[in-house]
Amino acid sequence: MVERKNTKLAIDAGSAPANYEELFQLRGAPYDGAMTRFPEARREEFLNTIARANLPQGALVGDVPAGGGYLARYLPQGCTWLGHEPCSSFGHGASGQDRDLLPLPWGGASLDAALSIAGVHHLDDKMPLFNELARVIRPGGRLVLADVHEASAVSRFLDGWVDRHNSTGHVGSYLGDHTIDELQRAGFDVVSAERVPFHWRFSNLDDMGEFAHRLFDLRSSTPAETARTIAAELGVDALPGGIGMRWELFMVAATPAAAGR
Repeated sequence: MVERKNTKLAIDAGSAPANYEELFQLRGAPYDGAMTRFPEARREEFLNTIARANLPQGALVGDVPAGGGYLARYLPQGCTWLGHEPCSSFGHGASGQDRDLLPLPWGGASLDAALSIAGVHHLDDKMPLFNELARVIRPGGRLVLADVHEASAVSRFLDGWVDRHNSTGHVGSYLGDHTIDELQRAGFDVVSAERVPFHWRFSNLDDMGEFAHRLFDLRSSTPAETARTIAAELGVDALPGGIGMRWELFMVAATPAAAGR
């Protein structure tokens, strides 16, 4: 975890968060508030991730870190969602009590798929998580890792505007070509890896600003200022029924290697 630059947090809480669990004990509630207030905003993000999972009928699907369990509503009928979220601050997440992110709470080769959306950029060292994911996915199963690419406008927005204005600071450890090597070392064969553009959808600019303001726990800006910055740095498109905030994730699909762990 690198998110420890914001001096306000050091003053208010004594020290900056050192890991995912500490960070989202502080930021989980406002994040969950944004997702609860605008539950369909990130629909394209979740559907794009699921589309790469090659889910069999009746699949057991692990979601880690699960936040407030937002992915579950988008899974195909008949799939079983198994969420793991270490922070109770999300309110209605999977775990129900504070715990460590690792080890994962599932048995070896027990999942048909594991999905990880926009969480691992909060981990400096991803190898322990990747090793655990290789352990819990069955042979022939699928991992889909969807997170921010290091060379994207999204990473610049997060480490710029969000870092300056949110409650904890934001310096992410993002995905890139090195992620492919890490997954291979953990025992995965990478099936596909691509930067995928899509929209977060809203009725209007005011809703977009409010969503981002809550999701990123922006304390020293206003929703209107944030909306203007998003329009300038990321872009906003007119869509049927509303607007689309441009967003992008690097989506990597992988399967445990035949001689995996």
